[in-house]
Amino acid sequence: MVGNGSCLPVTSVGTASGPFRLPNVLVAPNIVHNLLSIRQFTTDNSCSVDFDPCGLIVKDLASLRPLLRCDSTGPLYTLRFPTSAAPPPAPSPPPLSAAFATTPSSTTRHRRLGHPGRDALAQLSRSAHIPCTRAPAEHLCHACQLGRHVRLPFSSSSSHATHVFDLVHCDLWTAPVPSMSGYKYYLVVVDDFSHYSWTFPLRAKSETFPTLLHFFAWVSTQFGLTIKAVQCDNDA
Repeated sequence: MVGNGSCLPVTSVGTASGPFRLPNVLVAPNIVHNLLSIRQFTTDNSCSVDFDPCGLIVKDLASLRPLLRCDSTGPLYTLRFPTSAAPPPAPSPPPLSAAFATTPSSTTRHRRLGHPGRDALAQLSRSAHIPCTRAPAEHLCHACQLGRHVRLPFSSSSSHATHVFDLVHCDLWTAPVPSMSGYKYYLVVVDDFSHYSWTFPLRAKSETFPTLLHFFAWVSTQFGLTIKAVQCDNDA
């Protein structure tokens, strides 16, 4: 009986030969794919199966020694048995995959491998059969944060403008998705004295400078004042 309740005919029952015990194999010609019961497989072979986003690992139940690693690229987990007649013996010294398969956590693996990123762990999983899982705590890894710093922290500043439009701050932001009118960027202008803000939607970064010139002219016309200083980063 399959998942939707339908019954398929079984023509014969036998035992499959290979490195693992597969008794009571049902031959059903109408099934397109070969299906395996993980519960029956782990019971018959005294093993456990660990799943990760890149595939699965079959381990000995008593020693937790890795017996088989199978990577999967499709939507299903695929189990491919080696052609040898017996499970692979315990390596001495253990290979890279076996050394890290029993690592207590992915955070420990992240530190031991020199703080690699997600892409590097995925590459190791494909080439050396290391599970590519990553703990959420690694996103706040202190060593990774220090390694990505390009300058010392800014010192605290107590300076403040004494009049409106003595100093304005500008920043150009990128919207995650374009608006219904096609605006992909927006320019934010903040007056340092009054903290009053203006937001200008832009379709392209090249519109930033003309928009600022229009804003400077608007301040001069409406308030009779001149902006004395502008503070911005390299994007604005």
